[in-house]
This record gives sequence, structure tokens and C-alpha cells, in this order.
Amino acid sequence: MPTTHLSPAPPQPANRIVSLDQFRGYTVIGMLLVNFLGGFVACPKILRHSHDYVSYADTIMPQFLFAVGFAFRLTFGRHAELQGTPVAYGRVVRRMLGLVLVALVVYAVPQRAENWQKLTEMTIWDIFGEPLKRNWFQTLMHIAVTALWLVPVIRARAMVRIGWMLGSAIAHVGLSYWFNFTWVNTAPNGIDGGPLAFLTWTIPAIVGTLACDAVASAFSRSPSKIETELESQALKENPLGRDARLVYKAVPRPKLGQMLTWAGFLMVLGYGFSCGTRFYDVPPEQIESLRTEKLAKHPVWPAADAIEAKFKSGAISEYLAEPPFVAPPGAEVRKWNYWMMSQRGGTISYLTFSAGFSLALYVLFFVACDVYGLSLAFFRTFGTNALLAYVLHDLVENAIGRFIPNDSPGWYLTCGLSLFFAMTWLFVRHFERQGAYLRV
Repeated sequence: MPTTHLSPAPPQPANRIVSLDQFRGYTVIGMLLVNFLGGFVACPKILRHSHDYVSYADTIMPQFLFAVGFAFRLTFGRHAELQGTPVAYGRVVRRMLGLVLVALVVYAVPQRAENWQKLTEMTIWDIFGEPLKRNWFQTLMHIAVTALWLVPVIRARAMVRIGWMLGSAIAHVGLSYWFNFTWVNTAPNGIDGGPLAFLTWTIPAIVGTLACDAVASAFSRSPSKIETELESQALKENPLGRDARLVYKAVPRPKLGQMLTWAGFLMVLGYGFSCGTRFYDVPPEQIESLRTEKLAKHPVWPAADAIEAKFKSGAISEYLAEPPFVAPPGAEVRKWNYWMMSQRGGTISYLTFSAGFSLALYVLFFVACDVYGLSLAFFRTFGTNALLAYVLHDLVENAIGRFIPNDSPGWYLTCGLSLFFAMTWLFVRHFERQGAYLRV
């Protein structure tokens, strides 16, 4: 199994998709923002993980999975062509198992027993249950497990991958009906959907592979051969003296209108799924008696009387959930259920909407970066060394956070955030200038 290492060879700009690096860099920066601010009183609600609707904070991790799917489809095809399919499969499995090891080390686990006697009295589940349910299954572990789940279909045609995505989503609904939703939302709560969430994290990852296909098709090439000729063409000396943007306009590009249409469809579909949450509205006369209960008793398939009551109301508004980024009423008015957009639950509504949102955002980055030649060095630094930024940001956050009380005023918190970004960027930028990139 490979170990994590610093690669001495920097990526060559002409062989990279600028928009993907910029998109990934934006996502890393968004992660730094919400991770640093989320625990402070002054943090706006939209920047927190609220677990019962999709906030800005909740859009970040799906973008990582979208980028993982895109890059996985791209690089796997390349390695399969150059080294052969068996070698490429072995390579990706070793890499993802390496990332699993990184996750086991990065995500700290609370002390499992005070002494040897108590440890010997514990069952295997007592020892490993909480880490498996909560501590270890965070971003890096979810990325690794989801990528491993995609291995059987990563080279398959689009319809096979879409079928794999649909089957995974249906399996998640079934497992959530059986036990998973209640289990993940019962102390100790799971993180990012818990161990079975790879089934729905597959949704943005597969959409990422389809976006890769769309970009590749613009050049009439397979994903294994796609290269960004965009930047190199724009940087060429133009003998006609025209603006570089005109050169970009002449470069082939995917059918952006179709991509945006699919992005819109996924977002609407995800919202449509979320409307199922309205079957869990608590009747006014039961609010007080059920106030202490947070989770619905039947979180996936609502009780018959709830369905009947909703049908009797007749008003269309009674079926419509709050739009994304708008907080729903509290749990005393609507019990938590599988159909709400929940990152903690890894729900199908949340990941479907977020996959469409990620695709739409990527199209904007493609237009800005690969069509018009715009890019930010700040985004590039984080986007080309995302794993290093992820590992380092916790260390920097811990060092600075000790000087920022939880109830600090906004101005003081902003100063701390600025220092946090500056220090993290300085570290990552240093490694970039040395040509050192953290890989698994």
C-alpha cells in the first residue's frame, strides 16, 4: 500500500484542466471558511451545518465529491491507456486504501478506556463502534470509500454509471427505512451520513464523471486523452494582435446549455424529493405532547394518518418544502425525517440538489477559466494541493483558535479568520513553490 508523500514534480499547467483546479481551490477555501467559523457564536447560520436543510456550508463537501468523480474518470482512463487496465485498477485501489489510512490518522478518536482492565471488559463494538460510526467517517474517509465504490463502473458508459448511481440511491433509501437514518441521528451522531453514506455521495461523484465526459467530448477525445489546450492556446503569441479572449472563444467547448439544463433538473429533482418532509408537519394539537421528540417515528415512510391529513388539506402550499438555503421550522413543528436536506443524514434530496448545484457552479468556472482565461493564483494554490491544505488547516486552526473565545465579537473573529487564511496559504504556497504536492 502506498504511503502519503510529497511529490517533487509539480503538475504541468498545459496538462491540467484549469477550471477543475480553480473549482477545487474554491471548494477548499469554502471548507476553510465554514470549518473555522462554524463553532463560534457570531457565525451566520448560513455558514453552519444545521443538519435539517442545505446551507452554504452544506454545499462544500458535495463539490469535493463532484471534483473527485471528474478527476477519477479523467486520470483512470489515462493510466489504463498508458499502463494497462489491471495496473490502473490496482493503482487506484492502493491509493484509496492509502487515503483510508490517512483518514484513520487525521481524525482523532477519544480515549477508549481509562485503563487496561476497562479495555479488556469492553466488547469489540464498544471499542470501535463510535469511531466507525462518527470519528473516522469524515470527509477523507467518505472520499476514499466512495471512490472505491465507483471502481467497478468508472470506465463504463454513461448509462451504466447512471444506473449504478440510481441503484446506490435506492439502496440508501431502503437501508435508511430499515435502520440507518435513525441510527445516524442517534447519539453518538454520525458525521456526513455515517458509514453507509457512500451510497448517496455517489450521486455528485457520478455527476462529476458525466461532466468529465462532456468536457472530453468537446475535443472529440476520450477522457484518457483530454488535455487543456485552452491555456496554452490563449498564451500563444497571436500574430493578428487580437485579444487573448478571442482566442479562447475559438476553442471547442462542451454543450454548456445542456450541462446547465441537467444541473437545473437535478436541483429541481432534489427539491422535489425534499417536499416529502411536509408529511412530517406536526398537527397543532400535538406540538406540546411531542415537543421533546426530535426524530419522526417513521422517518422514511410517513404514517398513514399523516398522509391522509395532508391529502385532505388540498392546498398546494401544504406540499411544498422551504426552498434551499431557507431554514425550515424547528423540530417541535416538523420532525426530522429522511426527506429533508440533511448532510448528517446523507439524504437523497440533499445529495441530488447538491450534485446539480455543483454542476452548475462548475459550468461557471469552465466559462470563466477555460473560455475566458480567468484564474486566481489563490484558488490555484489550494486547488492543486488540496490534500495538503486539508491536513494543515486543522493544525493552523487549533493554533489560532486558542486565542479566540467562543463568544468573540464579529470584528475579532474576522481578524482571526484572516490570520487563519494567511497562515494556511503561506504554508501551502511554500510547498507549491518548492514543487511539493501531497499525494497518496
